[in-house]
Amino acid sequence: MKLKNYMEDVVALLLDELIRDRDMCKCELCRLDIMAIALNNLPPKYIVTKKGEVYAKTDLLSRQYRTDVIIQLLKAMEIVSKNPHHKHI
Repeated sequence: MKLKNYMEDVVALLLDELIRDRDMCKCELCRLDIMAIALNNLPPKYIVTKKGEVYAKTDLLSRQYRTDVIIQLLKAMEIVSKNPHHKHI
């Protein structure tokens, strides 16, 4: 068994959808910065068992849950796109 913050998976999944059509850097550093900012502003969803994973996935189907994650990701994307931690070549 392993302790896991399922919110990390949700944020990564939704980030892939959101960043695809944006005109911004999509490098690994920028992606991780976006995820870190969003995760720091979202409640964690820790799971240990498969049953917990099923419960967490059911939560994702909630429109409000998904909306909250998207809002935090969009805010984080704006922050990172204005202040990337690397130089563009």
